[in-house]
Amino acid sequence: MADQDPADQIKELSSTLSSVEAVLDLEAKRTEIAQLREQSADPELWSDQGNAQKVTRRLSHLESVVSKVEHIRQRLDDLSVLYELAASEDDTDTRTEADTELRSLRADIGDLEVQTLLSGPYDEREALVTINAQAGGIDAADWAQMLQRMYLRWAERHGYPTIVYDTSYAEEAGIKSTTFAVKAQFAYGTLRGEHGTHRLVRISPFDNQNRRQTSFAGVDVVPVVEQSDDIDIEENELRIDVFRSSGPGGQSVNTTDSAVRITHLPTGIVVSCQNEKSQIQNRATAMSVLKARLLERKRREEQAEIDELRGESVSSWGTQMRNYVLHPYQSVKDVRTNVETGNTTAVLDGEIDSFIDGEIRWLRGVEGAGA
Repeated sequence: MADQDPADQIKELSSTLSSVEAVLDLEAKRTEIAQLREQSADPELWSDQGNAQKVTRRLSHLESVVSKVEHIRQRLDDLSVLYELAASEDDTDTRTEADTELRSLRADIGDLEVQTLLSGPYDEREALVTINAQAGGIDAADWAQMLQRMYLRWAERHGYPTIVYDTSYAEEAGIKSTTFAVKAQFAYGTLRGEHGTHRLVRISPFDNQNRRQTSFAGVDVVPVVEQSDDIDIEENELRIDVFRSSGPGGQSVNTTDSAVRITHLPTGIVVSCQNEKSQIQNRATAMSVLKARLLERKRREEQAEIDELRGESVSSWGTQMRNYVLHPYQSVKDVRTNVETGNTTAVLDGEIDSFIDGEIRWLRGVEGAGA
């Protein structure tokens, strides 16, 4: 790629960007933007707060997409001029600046290309992420907390708001489980490939003999439920328990029994929420989490039926997922996509975009096969 003429590289990037523009259908988006702006200017819109927020979120998202694509197209046009200027004046500094911009544009257009693959029925939704410590004792609990930090740091890097709904702390260190929301459009489509088992190999900080320990944590990603979703739950299908919120080591963080745990008896799904001070608010949030879990269960059952008709077993893709090895060498590798890096510190600090991009492409290939 480095030996290829810049003009040829720009031509290839322009062709890729044209394909992205066609898939995104910018003209249709501009038409929808005009319609949404007209709706948002109507004072009556805010008589329905839920619908008003939906309209403004959609408008903001579409404006962001169109603006981003238009900006990249303009940068690509300007880059040709920059290379011409560098050549005409034999200016090394300008050529270096142009080479840097070329690399940046290649990365940005690649990111745009990945985003066009997020076309699943729930991909535009916000995401609910649940992490559970699995085999490995205290190391697994510590590992689950490390994963929680990794995802929250990833969201922070992208400017995505997060809300931690519930955290169950382990007795010695780490957490038994946690559920948090990523409040960004396309968060579910972006993160759903993270679903599965994450395996950590390291020298245990909790072993006084400094032995190597393997521990496991499970990550579950589901889309946030919207009012239009057909998720009916009968009251007699629920067992609702209230308890006192607690922090690490059992320390109380709330003096009233305001935390809520809901068990869906037909499926055995258990959800809880303790981040609100009001029991009513915690119950409402826990119900929304339960509906999200049931919606994803429904989606996976429908996918399994399709897979069975095709004679495939795609639905099991999330079981084996990613290995994080901190000893005797440093490596993080996705066992499905083969994306790998030796910079384990950066990954655990939230730099996981290369893994996520690989998952999105891989999932599109797996789920699109035979469609």
